[in-house]
Amino acid sequence: MDDSVILRAENIRKVYPGTVALKGVDFNVYKGKVNVLVGENGAGKSTLMKILSGVETPTSGRFFLGEEELNHLTPKSAAEKGIGIIYQELNLFPNMSVAENIFTNREIMKNPGWIDHKTQEEKTKVLLKRLEQDIDPKEMVRNLKVGQQQVVEIAKALAEDVNILIMDEPTSALSKAEVDVLFKIIDELKTAGVSIIYISHRLEELIQIGDYITVLRDGSLITEKPMEEVNLQWIVSSMVGGDSGKIFHSGDRNIGEILLEVKNLGLRGATEEPLLKDVSFSVRKGEVLGIYGLLGAGRSETLETIMGLHEDAAGEILLDGEPLGPPHIRTRIRKGIALVPEDRQREGLVQTMSVSHNLTLAGLWRIVKKKFHINRENESGSVEKMFKGMSIKASTPFVSITSLSGGNQQKVVFGKSLLTNPKVLLLDEPTRGVDVGAKGEIFNIMNDLARDGLAIVLVTSELKEIMAICDRVIILSKGNVTGEFDKDSMTEEALVNASAVGHMTTSQRMKGRVS
Repeated sequence: MDDSVILRAENIRKVYPGTVALKGVDFNVYKGKVNVLVGENGAGKSTLMKILSGVETPTSGRFFLGEEELNHLTPKSAAEKGIGIIYQELNLFPNMSVAENIFTNREIMKNPGWIDHKTQEEKTKVLLKRLEQDIDPKEMVRNLKVGQQQVVEIAKALAEDVNILIMDEPTSALSKAEVDVLFKIIDELKTAGVSIIYISHRLEELIQIGDYITVLRDGSLITEKPMEEVNLQWIVSSMVGGDSGKIFHSGDRNIGEILLEVKNLGLRGATEEPLLKDVSFSVRKGEVLGIYGLLGAGRSETLETIMGLHEDAAGEILLDGEPLGPPHIRTRIRKGIALVPEDRQREGLVQTMSVSHNLTLAGLWRIVKKKFHINRENESGSVEKMFKGMSIKASTPFVSITSLSGGNQQKVVFGKSLLTNPKVLLLDEPTRGVDVGAKGEIFNIMNDLARDGLAIVLVTSELKEIMAICDRVIILSKGNVTGEFDKDSMTEEALVNASAVGHMTTSQRMKGRVS
């Protein structure tokens, strides 16, 4: 065995009822290195990591930590061996505070039976400061946005004394600035001899921080190489046999008249600082409008307000020149507004239902006959069309939604919104946790919908995506519109600079400049 390999998996196989998730996979983890693991959704990445961290048991195969064979791993025994994990799907207790979540199962005690909450909160504050985050350790997790919850997950992992840290999509909900902070911490961990297993669908960041790369496809090992020997095109080709140059494109669209108008949108926050301050913009038929900004800029709140989630919001929203009226989600869905939310687990899916029932849930009114009876023929046809059109990887539409990979669950959320036949589609981080092939499919669908006259508002943290797919981009910073750019004026530098300022004049916005 190579002396630099600290952990190795040999011939790992995992079989679920009706599915072979892993087909004899070998995997090496190099000491003090970032070991990148890539593959399409359903390739087996998360399954392999769950086995490594003791959450799942392999059907067959062996693991070695150094020369020691690991048998019957559990989450507790894996942690005792120094193996920690940041899960792709957030693994937090919403009814507990940030500090309580970070110290769950390893509480600091001051007396037998008494938790030392003050010390836990002080240590949590230090961890969050290291991540350059101003989150109150006493704040309930349920009150945090998805990006903040992702930061708490990372802090929770950093609080453990680990030798091997698994990061499954750790940056999926983070802004560019927050990703930069995380990368600095990863460098510190490497210097301290910690081995990182890193999974991400943001391919550019893999090139930036990876030392070794392993590719899985359909549950099988494709190859392993030092990162210095590969490039972006090689990664895409190894994963899906595709061309990265074809993944991100906007296509030809005929942009029509204004379809959606947002005027002077305002929203109060929990503090004196408003979440939104007189946000105004419009979207035309056939246009893809991007909204970019850092965490806390008000991006999600803008989409939620348009959807009718905030009854106390100020301002006016017009569709086809007509006011949408009081905020009521069901009414806005029926008028033609649809939202793909950022948090698919809590807001996009019902975990106890099948893929089929999740797909039709938002548009039941379209397939109901005689008020109370579902037209099964219409339901079946709609489900089958969307199931195939979104390339959802599952044996049938009738399997539980929990049996799907994260990326395929996202496709279901996307398909559910499309089955309402919207005029305006609001997309909040629609490619979060989605592989490069699925991103290409989603962008192709967006192009087709825009060509058919749909107005699309896209929120994403990935600059390359927003620049490639959007016809126009507005920037939010602390609830204000601080920039507006068309295809000719948008650059990465301009978007980042605009996201960091607090105010600009209307004339400056129209010229695509920031103050």
